[in-house]
Amino acid sequence: MDKSKITGILRGIRKEDILKVGEILIKYNIKDFEVTYNTKDSLEIVKMLKKEFPDARIGMGTILSTDDLKKAEEAGAEFILTPSVNEEVLKYSRERNIDIIPGVFSPSEVALALRYGFNYLKLFPAIDLPDSYIKNLKGPFDNVEFMAVGGVEKDNITDFFRAGFVSVGMGSSLIKKTYLESQDWESMEKHVKEIKNIVESM
Repeated sequence: MDKSKITGILRGIRKEDILKVGEILIKYNIKDFEVTYNTKDSLEIVKMLKKEFPDARIGMGTILSTDDLKKAEEAGAEFILTPSVNEEVLKYSRERNIDIIPGVFSPSEVALALRYGFNYLKLFPAIDLPDSYIKNLKGPFDNVEFMAVGGVEKDNITDFFRAGFVSVGMGSSLIKKTYLESQDWESMEKHVKEIKNIVESM
């Protein structure tokens, strides 16, 4: 699958605010959205985003089982992220040719994902890893690429790319809760623009 440098994680955002958030992200060329499965009305939100933003890629995250995965698939999710490796989910995804980014943390989990043919993986929680972790993992797993999720902030985002990650997933650090609650879309847009500019300047 294509690897956007930033995936916007839409977690716990009210359905009535989703489209405005989507507009701001797309304005700054952040076109990969992950709607977390445990967000209220998540399946309806996926359908709504797909309709309103045909140029974006709408995925679904926090998928823990094949039942969750089937519902996400029916809603039209274009890619899937998991917080962990579940062999049944990996097997089903391979059989159905579903774009999935499995969540891993250890070499054994990386090896399991590779066994099912998935080599673009989410390291979670990335903030807890030493800077050398990716370099060390790429010793035995040199054909794997990693997305960082968990603890990625505006002030440290460059550290993750320098450590060897090819992409990051950002939730509340990108879509600030304070701006959502106050409907301060101008500040939200300024914040998103600053993050995008940092990544583009690398």
